[in-house]
Amino acid sequence: MSGLSLALVVLLPAASGISLCLAGPRARAAAIPVSLTTATVTAALSVVVAVTRPALEIPFIAGAPVGLAIDGLSAFVLPFVAIITLLVLIFAAAEGTESPERFHGLMLIFAAAVAMTVTATTLPALLFAWEIMGAMSWALIGFQWRDDRRVQAGLVAFTMTRAGDLGLYLAAGAAVIGGAGLGLADLSAASSPWRDVIAAGLIIAALGKAAQLPFSSWLSRAMQGPSTVSALLHSAAMVAMGGYLLLRVAPLLQTTSWAGLTVAWIGALTALLLGAVAVAQRDLKQLLAASTAAQMGFVVLAAGVGSIAGGAGYLVAHASTKALLFLVAGAWLAALGTKALFALRGAARRWPLVGALFSVGLLSLAGIAPLSLWALKDELLAVALETSPVLYTVGLTAAALSAIYSGKVLFIVWGRADAATEAGYDAEQPGTRHIGRWERIPLIVLAAGAALLGILALPPVSEPLKAMLGETGTAAPGMFELAGSAALALAMLALVAFGLRRGLPQPAWAANWLGLEKAIHLLVVRPTLALSELLARFDDGILDRNLHRLARAGAGGARRLGWFDDARLDATVEATARAGTLAGSRAARADIRGIDGAVEGLARQLGRLGTLARRPQTGRIHQYYAQIAIALAAVFVLILLVR
Repeated sequence: MSGLSLALVVLLPAASGISLCLAGPRARAAAIPVSLTTATVTAALSVVVAVTRPALEIPFIAGAPVGLAIDGLSAFVLPFVAIITLLVLIFAAAEGTESPERFHGLMLIFAAAVAMTVTATTLPALLFAWEIMGAMSWALIGFQWRDDRRVQAGLVAFTMTRAGDLGLYLAAGAAVIGGAGLGLADLSAASSPWRDVIAAGLIIAALGKAAQLPFSSWLSRAMQGPSTVSALLHSAAMVAMGGYLLLRVAPLLQTTSWAGLTVAWIGALTALLLGAVAVAQRDLKQLLAASTAAQMGFVVLAAGVGSIAGGAGYLVAHASTKALLFLVAGAWLAALGTKALFALRGAARRWPLVGALFSVGLLSLAGIAPLSLWALKDELLAVALETSPVLYTVGLTAAALSAIYSGKVLFIVWGRADAATEAGYDAEQPGTRHIGRWERIPLIVLAAGAALLGILALPPVSEPLKAMLGETGTAAPGMFELAGSAALALAMLALVAFGLRRGLPQPAWAANWLGLEKAIHLLVVRPTLALSELLARFDDGILDRNLHRLARAGAGGARRLGWFDDARLDATVEATARAGTLAGSRAARADIRGIDGAVEGLARQLGRLGTLARRPQTGRIHQYYAQIAIALAAVFVLILLVR
């Protein structure tokens, strides 16, 4: 029964989503009831399996089953993922979407892939989930497929994350060669150097999905997708799953001499540099997207230094916070027709409840005590401090930046709208000037999560959580660190309040996402295209030319062989056939007229002789006597003549 519950957590949303997509417009009226019912049942099943801890294995290939199971980490993360998915779908249903059957169908398949990622225990299961998640992200970012920009954005996101996904295939191949098997828990037992190759492949795959350096720029393009897609993608789905994978394989990272520290530094630098990118943005969704990469950097940092409880707690608290912020951004985009920061001035005053909930999310993101991300950030930074004071300093600086970009948005949306504000409305789409009641309910739940989940870092809860996740002996933040980070966040907010009077902070060097996309074009895309063109010219000029020459020579040889066949071989064969036919005809005539005639003539003569021989046999006695007398007389005469 437990195994069935675990299977249903994946199969139920997958089957419902596929059914909605296949039914198309015929399922339009049923799309939302089916979607919400499925998401509700899936969330309930997630809680059930988190308690019962089932495991499930499906035969796939020899020695590599598709394995799903609930351990401490997945038991902690899976219910949060399912509940946030449900809240996002409720908001989407209240907001209304184009083609709801296709939208909700794709979202449910996306959720199924995420659930499979969380519960996967083998590389085949992870690969299945990884591929489906990537494909669904492409379909959802480019959901409005009539707009070329959005389709192109989906392709960019898909291509960049796919480049990272190659690492997962590299890791699977190395695991087979290294003799470790394909179980995620067994990878650290692989022989050297294959263990290092496995670690490298998994790190590349995770960094691609989590939008860490150097893969961060695809998140900027992904902002072309619907806000509800962004809310799920950035909070509890694909981006979060990159960080989750590193937490899952943290024991493997610690068994190598380089992987853990490398991951920690990439996370810290992403948190720092993408934090600067967020500060430089003038578009709310772009700012939130950059902050997602930066905040996920803290999770990656936690995985690198071995703070599993800190990373997992930060992952779920950030999911609640970021889903809240993106949904509010989407609500304002629908209501005002813009997401430009200068046009959102006073938006929180116009919808006070929504503004208050949005503020809870922003203050949590800023690290303000006692909201959720404050203590959880210190929890993982305390472990980083044990590893390297420099790493801790970089993380703390990134935390200060998160307070700056959060404060920037906070003070703008609560500012007073001026005469120029309304001129920025309806820039992207006609605004409805309305936010529905049912749209606010998910925001309230998410804001509660953003406010309260910091309890996961406090001693009454943190110690049982660490025991549940198998983490022992790691450091915990002291009162000085907690108070210091809270004071730092408040100081940054005050600095932003003062600085905004002189205009929006916008470091120009970071405004264009550090030029990452341009750098990728310069360092990867252009060389790849140039190499492709070079290979194409080599193909056309060398390979194809020689092949054409060879083909022409072959055709000429075939023509000559054909002429020889027609003019020589066929003529000879035909002449031989005619001579044979003539000889046969003559032989037949000779046979008919010669041999057959002689035989038949002899037969006729013998027949005549036979007839003559039968004539004396008359059956009359007196004739026989006469014949005997004639014969004796003839013998007597002969004797006389001889003598």
